[in-house]
Amino acid sequence: MLTLQIQEENSVDKKEVKVLIVDDELDICYLLSGVMRQRNFRAGFVTSLSDASIALRNDTPSLLFLDNRLPDGYGLDFVPYVKKNYPDIKIVVITAHDSINDKSRAFAGGADLFLGKPLNREIVNKAIDQLV
Repeated sequence: MLTLQIQEENSVDKKEVKVLIVDDELDICYLLSGVMRQRNFRAGFVTSLSDASIALRNDTPSLLFLDNRLPDGYGLDFVPYVKKNYPDIKIVVITAHDSINDKSRAFAGGADLFLGKPLNREIVNKAIDQLV
């Protein structure tokens, strides 16, 4: 069952930034959503890759924050799917298991940024500034 949580701001701007957060840690989802809200971005989050696939089809974002280790698979394996089917999405891989091998795989698959956890507002804002 898809449980997409969306926090929206009233916006008439046709070029609003839409963000999808895919992470099974709700505190990370809330942190990222809060940062997006402060920047007047529209953000939603899901906690699995299967729900992410549905969310991408239903409301394609311009920015994707993607955890690597999720209950139904690895974000690194999902990156090439996203880039093939939604080439304009900017992808930020986020993971607590920050290794050189994972970072290389993320970039080889098409990720735009790779961030190790723990995250904070400053790190997230710098990442957004690089991509948006």
